[in-house]
Amino acid sequence: MRPPTRFRTAVAAALLGLLAAFAVPGGDAPAQAADDPATTVGDVTGFDHAGGVYRLSAGKAVARVTFVSTETFRLELAPDGTFTDPTGKDIVLPQGRAPRTKWREKSDRYEFSTSKVTLRAYKSPLRFALYRADGTRLWAETKGLSWTADTTTQSLARGADEQFYGAGMQNGRGNTSHRGKKVEVAVDYNWNDGGHPNSVPFYLSSAGYGVFRNTYAPNTYDFAEPVTATTKEQRFDAYYFAGRGSDAAKDVIGQYTKLTGRPFLPPVYGLEIGDADCYLHNANRGERHTLDALKVADGYVEHDMPNGWMLVNDGYGCGYENLAETSKGLAERKMKMGLWTEDGLDKIAEQVKAGQRVAKLDVAWVGDGYKKALDGCKDAYRGIEDNSDARGFTWAPESWSGAQRCGVQWSGDQSGSWEYIRWQIPTYAGSTMSGLAYTTGDVDGIFGGSPKTYVRDLQWKMFLPVTMTMDGWAASDKQPFRYGEPYTSINRKYLKLHESLLPYLYSYAHEATETGVGAVRPLALEYPDDPKAATDAAKYEFLTGKDFLVAPVYQDTTTRDGIYLPKGTWTDYWSGRTYQGPTTIDGYSAPLDTLPLFVRGGASVPMWPGGIRSYEDRKPDSPLAWDIYPQGKSSFELYEDDGVTRRHRDGAYATQRADVRAPRSGAGDVSVRIGASKGRFDGKQSARPYAFTLHTGDAPSRVELDGRGLPRLTSKAAYEKAARGWFYDRDDRGGVVRVKTAPLRTDRAFELTLDDTSAVGGAVPGAAATVAVPAGQELGAGAPGKVAVDVTAGTKDATDVEVTLDAPEGWTAGATAAGTIPAGTTRRVEVALTPAKDAKPGEQPLTARVRHRSAGQERTAVQRFALGVMPEAPGKDTWASDMVWLKSTNGYGPAERDRSNGESGAADGRTLTLAGKTYEKGIGVHADSVIEVYPGGRCTRFTADVGIDDEINGYGEVAFSVEADGKVLWTSPKVTGASATVPVDVDVRGARHVELKVKDTNGSKSGDHADWAAAEFRCA
Repeated sequence: MRPPTRFRTAVAAALLGLLAAFAVPGGDAPAQAADDPATTVGDVTGFDHAGGVYRLSAGKAVARVTFVSTETFRLELAPDGTFTDPTGKDIVLPQGRAPRTKWREKSDRYEFSTSKVTLRAYKSPLRFALYRADGTRLWAETKGLSWTADTTTQSLARGADEQFYGAGMQNGRGNTSHRGKKVEVAVDYNWNDGGHPNSVPFYLSSAGYGVFRNTYAPNTYDFAEPVTATTKEQRFDAYYFAGRGSDAAKDVIGQYTKLTGRPFLPPVYGLEIGDADCYLHNANRGERHTLDALKVADGYVEHDMPNGWMLVNDGYGCGYENLAETSKGLAERKMKMGLWTEDGLDKIAEQVKAGQRVAKLDVAWVGDGYKKALDGCKDAYRGIEDNSDARGFTWAPESWSGAQRCGVQWSGDQSGSWEYIRWQIPTYAGSTMSGLAYTTGDVDGIFGGSPKTYVRDLQWKMFLPVTMTMDGWAASDKQPFRYGEPYTSINRKYLKLHESLLPYLYSYAHEATETGVGAVRPLALEYPDDPKAATDAAKYEFLTGKDFLVAPVYQDTTTRDGIYLPKGTWTDYWSGRTYQGPTTIDGYSAPLDTLPLFVRGGASVPMWPGGIRSYEDRKPDSPLAWDIYPQGKSSFELYEDDGVTRRHRDGAYATQRADVRAPRSGAGDVSVRIGASKGRFDGKQSARPYAFTLHTGDAPSRVELDGRGLPRLTSKAAYEKAARGWFYDRDDRGGVVRVKTAPLRTDRAFELTLDDTSAVGGAVPGAAATVAVPAGQELGAGAPGKVAVDVTAGTKDATDVEVTLDAPEGWTAGATAAGTIPAGTTRRVEVALTPAKDAKPGEQPLTARVRHRSAGQERTAVQRFALGVMPEAPGKDTWASDMVWLKSTNGYGPAERDRSNGESGAADGRTLTLAGKTYEKGIGVHADSVIEVYPGGRCTRFTADVGIDDEINGYGEVAFSVEADGKVLWTSPKVTGASATVPVDVDVRGARHVELKVKDTNGSKSGDHADWAAAEFRCA
């Protein structure tokens, strides 16, 4: 935790940087001083071997090669001939019997070989190169290993198209290639964009190899030409991994995590969202006690929201009391208790016996990090397991290689904002490339934030396996039910979707224990041959497993541009519209309640249906659901165990495989075979009902279960009441077949068949119409109007077209018949709509629904969109601070009305002061900032005095601008804390929307407290 500070100035930043330079070993200092020239290893002067260990002398320097497996070996260099091993047994695990190797000498080199690879050691000078058994070169040194007094460097040739990934958690990057970039691997305590918490001294190459530097020292990897990898110590110690086949990158991650430890399997409650705060003598919340955590837990229950665990002492100086009673109370609310280890790990045994099941590390990782961080992770993990039957479950913001086997890595303490969302998206998928299977950040940070950024951040983090919300540091608590409607309902929707997806996520968690590959993946991992996957085209999206593509909204907007879909068929999760990749989607309609989310053709997703709040809500007779997007042959293996204990390590678990056969495209039969569940564990269901959702786009003629017909039900209501049967729902996501069974024994396989239906996308792909709603449409509260809807017929004529709007209670919506729309053409249709008189100004999510007939089927196309509900335009002169703000984004904390920018709370700023003059009215912001208001065309001028508030004492540098309906009307010169006040007088006649913007101009954002003093609209 870091306490907030008011003095965000250049001086403060400089002091922090200076402190960091002294506090962090190695830091980001240059690898080599100018007066410390490097020495490069010379010619080979001697050679010997013992079994599979080979030694090469080059004067005093000695290199040693040790094979670990047929595709993994260790290369060491001791410049003085003496080998050391500072990591000992800390990181690298015992690997069993070494492989058979052979060697031979040629005129210019030695060759050391297994059945899979050959390492060449050239003699003059000593240089290494790695080849596969088929002669393919994986890497080659451009010169010999070199060293200075405190560094060692390897230089490798870079391939023409070679891409690089890894280095652990690299904030703001990592899911796209590091090629051409310099990457630092060290403890830096920089938890913002550009920092590198949870660094890992490992990288992998698209050429099919990976490198792990076995060290606790900082590293610098420069992926230029040549690639130089430098470690801040005068010893060289690296393991190399040769990947196999088309999934070489996954294989390399697997070899690396076999060496350093597979990711742990969290308890199932660990995959539910967690909540953290200090509940004892909290300075930010007033006097309270540990048992008060139960009142917050009650909030999750009352709002029907999942929550798996609570840290009850998360804050500096926060202790605890009544621990066992608190744990018991949380258990009654289906939650586990966690503790922040501010007081170290000495008491963990008694804490665990009192009910602790989560350990968030602090004292165990501060200090010099590295070994201390890894030891803290292992000790806390063991502390839970040695004193209970639970699984170890820890969290840390500064870890090191090997920590993947004992904890979650989270990116530290940040402030919620749109920028926070943006840079976190590439961070966690990129971390997977280093074997970190569980990485995350606090929902909307621990400072700042807003209702909108909270919703947007929570949405996409529900597609990470783990996450947490942190309270007590912001101005008000940040549980997902604190902001009221519509935010509470949207947050509940995504929390419950995550809960429903736990069988899918848990199966991938188990897969990580076998392969080292986590569920959250960059596109480059699954689509290594796609040239765009390594580029910024895929930077702000990721995959969850193979099946979900997530493209978060990271700006204050209701549309998302630049969504890249790789090769294959992708289905919009919400509308059912299908896309053929590779393609890029611009203008995707994403109102606040809609996360851009796509599902891969061929996906079979196991789910828990029913909107449960906790895994404990599952009963012996609870159903298992399969959400299936049939295309070709596909399968998924469900993994299950008791979810809590460690008995799975002794074989107490079960697997059940789903195999789907369908046409590759178009019409045909679909079959789903659910195999027998293999294995046993306490609580395993001996029988259970199944529910299936099959995204076909066309109704089948018949549905059979093991050759016997299931009854066809004629309505959704009839389907929901029935114990078994099927129903084709044309109105659900382009048309889905819903099937439910009576309870079936889990030790027996069964097969479901759908006759005369289709693969995902329909029997005639592209036949269905699509719907789009032009962005930017507005209506006034209580004012009748019309909404434009664009309907595009597919490859077949759309007939009997009718367009309706699904509107909230209190609104009045009409319907418009559009007749026939010829194939491939678009028609704009206007639908009458009157918002409720008490509709809140701002964004209102609605659904446009187009019912039509095409290719012989009754079809429905839907599109979620945002309508702007406008406040009443001013009819007289109005202060900007008294108007409704349609948009309010701010660089730090909330923008302030009639005060200067403060901390993370509303109205905690000071009096507005510019050049010694105080102002009663105005707006206080922090760059970068946007305030949007609605003059509605009724105002003529906007006036203000602008500058950086006097409280900053001369620091800061910004520029102000006034924009109207997308056009820049006025821009200030650069303004510093020492500048004179700048008067503003702008003609805004006819402007409906006005944005007041402040941008940082020097890149530091230190002291950018900008004031729109006396900001006023002159209105008729």
